[in-house]
Amino acid sequence: MYKHLLLLLLGTGACAQKLSAEELSKKLEAEPQVQLVDVRTPSEFKAGHIPNASNIDVRSPQFNSMVATLDKSKPVYIYCLSGGRSSSAANKLREMGFQEVIEMPGGMMEWRNKSLPEEKLIVKSEGLSLEEYRHMIPTNLPVLIDFYADWCAPCKKMKPYIEAIEKEGKVKVIRIDADQNPRLMKELNIVGLPVIKLQKGDKTWEHVGFVSEMDLRAQIAEITK
Repeated sequence: MYKHLLLLLLGTGACAQKLSAEELSKKLEAEPQVQLVDVRTPSEFKAGHIPNASNIDVRSPQFNSMVATLDKSKPVYIYCLSGGRSSSAANKLREMGFQEVIEMPGGMMEWRNKSLPEEKLIVKSEGLSLEEYRHMIPTNLPVLIDFYADWCAPCKKMKPYIEAIEKEGKVKVIRIDADQNPRLMKELNIVGLPVIKLQKGDKTWEHVGFVSEMDLRAQIAEITK
């Protein structure tokens, strides 16, 4: 029984493979016809995706029926914008019996950060430039910059108290949608969401990932002293 359990755990670990953007790029150069799936929304896919990828939105009601067309005996490479949705989709595929599912946790944010090739089906504004972004930041006032996306679960959880902080007026709040500003995300080297930045003169604080309201307010109090 112990031996069986050990083999099961080893087998599970073997399936949960992950590649960086550069590693996936090299894999695709060697084998361009692999099963590569982009699990973002169709609009995100059209705005820019990895060449030769198929689009199967993980949140679509047709997700299960669409992935059923894939070959379970061959590896499936899967990605989204920054790893959250691809992780969920990969788990679903494994539950459906796919033996080898390889994730790119950094998603399109890491892919773009490395300046790897991208296909676009529609022309989309690249959003703010770095210069425009810098002009938005006041030099004499405390500012909270919230880099977010509408699909990002931690971003949604943080949104109500960030909006409350904005209404209180103690800091200027700037919210920047990562999906609408891919050029800026690359220039600022932002490869995960959410990202919170606090600035006042020479004082700065930056946090990647979820931060509680209590911790955020503590940092605001520190930077506004």
